[in-house]
Amino acid sequence: MRLCDVEVELLTHGEPLTRQHVDVAAIFAEHQLGLVRLALLMLGDRASAEDVVQEAFTRTHASRGRLRDPDKALAYVRSAVLNGCRSVLRRRATVFRRALPYDPPVWSAESAALVGEERREVLLALQRLPRRQREALTLRYYLDLSDPEIAETMGISGGTARSTIARGLAALAKQLGEGS
Repeated sequence: MRLCDVEVELLTHGEPLTRQHVDVAAIFAEHQLGLVRLALLMLGDRASAEDVVQEAFTRTHASRGRLRDPDKALAYVRSAVLNGCRSVLRRRATVFRRALPYDPPVWSAESAALVGEERREVLLALQRLPRRQREALTLRYYLDLSDPEIAETMGISGGTARSTIARGLAALAKQLGEGS
């Protein structure tokens, strides 16, 4: 039995729900890979990305009875993943402030062969953006979320989401030498 199957099985067993049923196992099965990829883009480290997503699903499963709107469970998990990434990045910054400057993890030879030079340049430029702009652009162009979904995930207004995306795109274009 694969680890993913065990996790889905564990998520389906538990105490009875007091509110509408939130099928965390179905959300996990359908969105886990995409959320790991989101966390990987934010953190640059697959093991940490998987840990963040697993923790987000564990907390969602534990509090599924308190979710007011089961239709917003995926947005809740996305927010939990982003918050988990923020926490990991804060811990890294604290550790490396005392030691050597943080160098992003080196892509494996296999990944480097698959990812073209342009894409790596974009990813490096994306990492240099402020956190909020990086998150907004990742949610928009990687997960294809709408402005209201981005706003809900990040806990900001729709107008702030749109302006953050616009500023992030301008900063990204400038870094890549495409701005005029």
